[in-house]
Order: sequence, then structure tokens, then C-alpha cells
Amino acid sequence: MNNAVSEKEQARKIAYRIIQHFDKSYRWFSRITRGAQERFEKGLWKETQTASKERITIYEQSLADAVSDIYHDVTVHQKNTAFWQTMKQNFAFLLEGHPQFELAETFYNSVIGRLFRHTAIDDNIMFLLPSRCYLPGQDRHKVINSFDPSTTVAEMYYTLFSVYRFNIPFEDKARDLVHLEAALRKRLTTEQLASVTAVEMLKPVFYRSKAAYMIGRICMPDETLPFVIALQTSEAQTLFVDALLTDRKDLSIIFGFARSYFMADTLYPAEVAAFLQELLPHKKHFELYMALGHFKHGKTVFYRNFLHHMDNSDDQFEAAPGIRGLVMMVFHLPSYGVVFKIIKDEFAESKKITRQHVKDCYKLVKMSDRVGRMADTHEYVNFRFPLKRISPELLQELQDTCASSVTVTDDELIISHLYIERKMTPLNLYLEQETDPDKIHNAINELGLCIKQIALANIFPGDMLHKNFGITRVGRVIFYDYDEICLMKERNFRDIPKSDDPYALDTLSVAPNDVFPEQFEHFIVGKKHLKDLLKGLHGDLMQASYWRELQAIAAKNEVQNFTPYNAEARFPRP
Repeated sequence: MNNAVSEKEQARKIAYRIIQHFDKSYRWFSRITRGAQERFEKGLWKETQTASKERITIYEQSLADAVSDIYHDVTVHQKNTAFWQTMKQNFAFLLEGHPQFELAETFYNSVIGRLFRHTAIDDNIMFLLPSRCYLPGQDRHKVINSFDPSTTVAEMYYTLFSVYRFNIPFEDKARDLVHLEAALRKRLTTEQLASVTAVEMLKPVFYRSKAAYMIGRICMPDETLPFVIALQTSEAQTLFVDALLTDRKDLSIIFGFARSYFMADTLYPAEVAAFLQELLPHKKHFELYMALGHFKHGKTVFYRNFLHHMDNSDDQFEAAPGIRGLVMMVFHLPSYGVVFKIIKDEFAESKKITRQHVKDCYKLVKMSDRVGRMADTHEYVNFRFPLKRISPELLQELQDTCASSVTVTDDELIISHLYIERKMTPLNLYLEQETDPDKIHNAINELGLCIKQIALANIFPGDMLHKNFGITRVGRVIFYDYDEICLMKERNFRDIPKSDDPYALDTLSVAPNDVFPEQFEHFIVGKKHLKDLLKGLHGDLMQASYWRELQAIAAKNEVQNFTPYNAEARFPRP
């Protein structure tokens, strides 16, 4: 009996220890997030990037501390299932009334996953399903500021900026208020303005890179509009309003999966995510958590969404459409909006890289400003698929190319390490199928812009074949193949020597890090009319001097400003 009591007491203490580690982790996360306003106001852009990287590392460090504590107190392999069930029950009790209970559940799952080396996925000992049904709205008043819609538009704006204060002066506040009022009146008729029932704004300001966003909505009887005020700072460190956004498409792009995580300080992330979901009903809930920087919990929500989809679909997993990669095996479920990527056991002769190098490249992208041009990827270990849903052709191909990562049981396919990424149409397939000249023109222009903006973010894409880019539903081109990326300083951009000797190139000395941009036109896109279009729109990509200019910009380590919304929405400034 005493031993049983001791086991229960030990389980209770460890559960309490885990929640302490989580709370400490969230305080750390919040402290960095709260600092975003000061960094924005003072123009501390390098510190902004450093803070973003630090915040990404918090989770793993906190998890390692928690697991270390448990190993210090418990001989894990000697504990039976009843012990872990008791620990989960105690932890669930500690979550009552906890403002970040859902994030704490994910942290607990990570602890269990680390203790059992991700071999045990069991709802009896971890929170495979959430411990409660969260009803949005119960904490809405804690995350929302409401403004009186019965006043004039000008008065509403004055009130709004008396609530949202910044510690730097406006460049020209009167001008900005005129712009804001004119923009809203352009969007809404007098009758619509008179019918507004509420103006609701999220309390946290959303910071990312060199911009800040005040996010809310305008409620009317027949529709609800996003209401987003985009702010930036001038070189003189004064504040100005850059745009008013009321189109869901603009807001969706701001929260896009190819952008870095926001810094938005709140004690109630579930309520903030729920409000954002109402503004962006086409966004998955896990995407919104990720956008808030809670990417680990986003992975949990994704997995729950994945299980739900599996229960409500019957199609089979198959190889993803497109040209097979030399480094990654990619497959998908046709009815689901992600792709699964596994590092192959062996690479083609042309790929002088290692498995660890590929992992390092994906980590580099995770830690970098993705500037709206590089897809976010999420790493999983021991991901389980029902074997009956795997097509025989896919299973055979996985066993042929990724055997070291694949385990097959009687009813499951278990992949020891994979990446999950948002599904897009491969650009090469899009260009083969599309017949609209305007859409083709946009896609090629977007391809050039994508390459340039990635380079300005200090990353050389490496393999720029158009098959390594995808295009979204709104026509935006995104890069998603990272196995040959590197920092700009790691490449030597050279001109091809001019010579009348036809054999001169055969004797040209070439180092492993040499790149000859003049050759890009031969392989970025294949067909002549597409090559000519790319050269016409972005001919500078084929010039070594242009790449050296980009390299010099990157060497200054200056943070670039990539405005995610349409430039036409920006207010004029002198």
C-alpha cells in the first residue's frame, strides 16, 4: 500500500514539475515577444532577427530541461503504464483554468515522446486528443478592444490610437488619419458605415520584421470585414501608417505559410487563434498557431486534424505529382493539403551532400526570415500511417529509396523522420498545363522575384530548376527545395571568360563554390519562350555582376523590408 501511495505521489510531483517547466518556457517566450514593440520603435532590426531565432530554440531547451529533471528522479523504464496514466491525470487536473492549457498539453506530449523515444503514441499516457472541448468566446473580452461604431470615422480612429500607443512620434499623424478615413470610405458606402454594429481589434499588436499590424474586424449585419492597420517606421524613427487592409486575401497573404512567425504577446493564444480563424475561415487552425510562433502546438493541431481527415476519407497515399527529386522522396494524400518529404538513403552522383547537410539546410530555413518565398516545413519523427491507405506502388518506392527511414508492421507504415509541407502545384507542371498568357507571364515574373527576394534574405537557392518551386492558388511562387541552399557569402559568382577559342571553357578552372549566372538561362526553365520571357523580365539574374551586388547587400547584414501586401494599397508619403 505504501509503495502504491509513493508511486501516486511521485507521479503527482512529476506532473507538477512538467507544468513548472512549461510555465517557465512560456514566460521566456512572452518576454521575447513583448520586446518586439521596443525593437520596432527603435529600429533594432538585427536584434529582431536574433530574437526570432532565440524564440524558436526555447521549446527544445525547455523540453531538454524537463526531461533531464525526470530522469534525475525516475527510472523511466521501470515504471508501468499505470504510473504514466496517473501522471497524465494529475497533469490534466493542473490544467484546469490554465490560460495556455492547450500549449501545455503539447509540451507534456513532447516530454512523453522524448522519454519513450517517440515509440509510444497512446492517448492513455499522453494527450493524443485534447483534454477538453474549447469553446471560443469565453475569454474574448481578454483579447479584444471594442470601439464605439456610433461615432464618426475620424473620432473612431482618434480613439483607436489613444488605446494603441507607441513610444515614438508619428511622422505625420494628421496625414495618416486622413489616409485611413479615405481608405475606409472608399471601401464602404455611407449606408454600410451607418450599419456598422461593432469595431473589434485584437489587443496584441502583431510584429514581424520591419512592420507592425493592428488586426481586427468591422462587423455589419450582412458581412464582416477584416480591418488591419499596417504600420512602419521611417529612417528618422518616426511612425507612419502604411496601409489599411480590408480584403481577406491580403490578410491571408500576411498570415501565409512562407512567412516568418509573428510576435504577438498574449496570455490567451487559444482565443486569439479562434478570433483569427473567424477572420480567415480558409486557414487551418494549426497554421494560425504556427503564425503566432507556437509551431510545436501547431504540429499537434495538425496531427489531430490529420487523424480526423483519415477517419473521413478513403483515398490512398501516392507519390506526389511532378519530377522525382534526387534527394527527397515526396508523397501525398490527394484529398489532403500537405506533402510528406523523406530524405532518401542514397543521392544521385551529382549531389555531393550528406543526410546531415540536408537537415541543416532545412533548419537554416526554419531559423531564417522566409520573406514570403520559402515554405515552412515541420519535422516529425516516427510518424504513423495506416498501411491499408498506402498504395502498393508508393510502398515499394519508399522501400526502394528510403528503407532506413521506413518500418512496416502488420497494419502501419512508420517513418522515422520526415518533413511535412503545404501542398502547392509544382511550377513546371503549372507552366505545362496553363494556357492563359497573362497567368504564364505572372508565374515567370513571380519566379524571378522569388529568386531575387530569397537572395536579398541572404540565402542562395542553389538548385533553381523550376520544378523546385511551387505556385499557390493566388499565383504566388514559393521555393521549397532546400538541399543545396547556402548563405550568399558561400558562393563565388563569376563571369564566363570571353574568348575566341572554342575550347577555352574546357580548360577553365572551377572551384566547388563557383557559380556562373550566365548559365542560369539554360536550366531555370526549359522551353525557349519561357526562357525568353524570364530573360526579358529578370535578365539581371543571368549576370554575375548582379549577384555580386546582392552578395554585397547581404554582407552588410542589413535587414530587408518585404511588404507582404499589394504595393498599390500603400499610402503615399513625400
